[in-house]
Amino acid sequence: MLNPTTVGDLLPREKRRDQAALVVPATDREMSYRDFFTTAYKAGNVLRFLGVSEGRTVAIDPTVAPEPVLAFLGVAQLGAEATFDPTAAARLRLVPAAAESEYESAGETKLAVFGDNPAAATTVHWEQQVWSENPGFPPTVVEPTATLLKTDAAAYSHRELLAAADQVVDELTLDGDDRLAIRVSLSQPAAVVGILAALLAEATAVLVGDSNHVDAADGVVAADDAVAADAAVVAADAESSEPVSVAAADINLA
Repeated sequence: MLNPTTVGDLLPREKRRDQAALVVPATDREMSYRDFFTTAYKAGNVLRFLGVSEGRTVAIDPTVAPEPVLAFLGVAQLGAEATFDPTAAARLRLVPAAAESEYESAGETKLAVFGDNPAAATTVHWEQQVWSENPGFPPTVVEPTATLLKTDAAAYSHRELLAAADQVVDELTLDGDDRLAIRVSLSQPAAVVGILAALLAEATAVLVGDSNHVDAADGVVAADDAVAADAAVVAADAESSEPVSVAAADINLA
């Protein structure tokens, strides 16, 4: 298992391989560790080009898709801050193309969309920019105590998120052969912790979010009982069919 001090340490080039890193059953998308890591590097480079740097915020729509996850990892590599509230004040706002009309580029805030071409010339086409970027990310010093994830109620550092991910790995005894299904919205810190736990264990993250799509997995970060799995992280008062679970409310992010 990896021994990271920052979230960016979960993306070592030597660990790129053909094993699935992320699966999104609802849209039948799957990314290997090779593609996932390389695209995360590219995401970081795009964010840097768009003016994101240490201490600046990227507001990401919590759509169940690889792009928000990869953008979050790009933020992590830069030492910047992410929120999954797309309405928050930010240097960059990343939303689905279908929601472009609800937002606009204004002042220092840039707007980027994913999933389709943008309607406005001032809006960044996220996938196009990522595709054309350098597939390597330069070494960047990031402090473990730096804030990475913000919600309305709290802010979480790299160190706190990694400690919580380590807790999930231990409680669910995850290893590289497992699939960890994540059945809470990305707007909840438990979902982010679940993704980091899968990367920490070198397992496969199955991103389900709040949908009812059914897919077999070995572990779950769960909001409902939609995914059959061997282990789960469940939302408050939720039940799951998995033989072992850890409640999202019990994940220690203090």
